[in-house]
Amino acid sequence: QVQLVESGGGLVQAGGSLRLSCTSSRSMFSMGWYRQAPGKQRELVATITRAGATNYGDSVKGRFIVSGINARTTVYLQMNSLKPEDTAVYYCSGRSGMTAPTSWGQGTQVTVSA
Repeated sequence: QVQLVESGGGLVQAGGSLRLSCTSSRSMFSMGWYRQAPGKQRELVATITRAGATNYGDSVKGRFIVSGINARTTVYLQMNSLKPEDTAVYYCSGRSGMTAPTSWGQGTQVTVSA
């Protein structure tokens, strides 16, 4: 099965930036990021396919950029203009094929202070 390893989470002041990284144990068809804050549903952040098609959640569009899947095993999430409401556990996800099950990383905490 696929293993996903995330890094880059931490504490940052509002208005700052963070860059998350995720590396998979095998070549992936699509990869992306979701987040979940306490008491909230898991929310789409961004996804990217092997062909380069991207999809962003409305709450992060224009501030976050997903990239890197051209390497087939790595995806990045550049987070800019961070807000306190961006505070959440961020999970890397990926599929090794169109019909393959989704794999998930362990999550990395992102905390944005006011």
